[in-house]
Amino acid sequence: MDKKEEVKEIPFYYEKHEDYLLNLDKTEERDAIGYYTNDHLRIPGGYWCIGALHLLNTTKDLKDKEMITFLKSCSTPSGGFGANLLQDPSMTSTHYVVLLFSLYKVIWNKETSEIEKIAQYVSHLQDKKTGSFKGDDWGEVDLRFMYCAVSSLKLLNQLSCFDVDKACEFILKCCNPDGAFGGVPGAESHAAYTFCAVGALAILNKLHLIDLDKLGQWLVKRQTTEGGFNGRPEKLPDVCYSWWILSALYMIKRDHWCNKDALKEFILKCQDEEGGISDRQGNQVDVFHTFFGIAALSLMGQYSLKLINPLYALPQSLLDELFPHLHQQQSTISIKKKKKKK
Repeated sequence: MDKKEEVKEIPFYYEKHEDYLLNLDKTEERDAIGYYTNDHLRIPGGYWCIGALHLLNTTKDLKDKEMITFLKSCSTPSGGFGANLLQDPSMTSTHYVVLLFSLYKVIWNKETSEIEKIAQYVSHLQDKKTGSFKGDDWGEVDLRFMYCAVSSLKLLNQLSCFDVDKACEFILKCCNPDGAFGGVPGAESHAAYTFCAVGALAILNKLHLIDLDKLGQWLVKRQTTEGGFNGRPEKLPDVCYSWWILSALYMIKRDHWCNKDALKEFILKCQDEEGGISDRQGNQVDVFHTFFGIAALSLMGQYSLKLINPLYALPQSLLDELFPHLHQQQSTISIKKKKKKK
């Protein structure tokens, strides 16, 4: 009999990804059009980069003082933060700053007004009638801002400053007959908005309000023949949905319903041998997909990556250290690594 040809497993380019992330700020060309079109992504990009490096167990050379100074300089009198210097505050940028302050272990003194100031900015963006949250003072509404608000306020231990019941009412209005969620009531179900809905409900301990089996079925149907997840039916798979879908499945304890080996292989195929991860195999790498690819591998307990929490997208060890008020809730979410078989 002919021996079956062995299929070599694709390696995870651990050190190459580390080098790629550490050198991102050295590759910016201020004369290039990309520098200006990405001007509004300085803080989000910082989170994707620093967050990925933490998962890679790299906490040196992260320019702590420089980065913390930059973040504080993006603050505004309202209590919110802009995405870059001299930019207006927004819900998403403020949420990213809370996450980055957490990664850099910047803990506010509860005797000061800083936490309350941020909480007041976030909570004032809630519509008192509908329960929804705006992205900024100009009024765009969808579930992204709901998740950012709930996550930020929970981390800051300030959930009492907004109307939780009204918020849940709005989230449930975004739920479709297929069990998943659109960005606003009546909108098509989408994986990213579904993550936002599930994440917000999980943080608020309200997952019992939705049909978890129906939701789980919709989520696992997003896995394609390539192994990756898509965001909607009949769409191509994308590495970022590895996080949006898988973390939601972990939150509702249905992660065993998907094929994790196939998902892992899909992510590995989207790597560049020189570092970084793209949306699909053969495409240009970027920091956004690099973070979410590494985050999904972390959630699956791969390659000795630091374990990430599916609700907050922060390392679990960091949450345990800095946010003791979260401990009781975390016991309800299955995020522990499985013991390796001997």
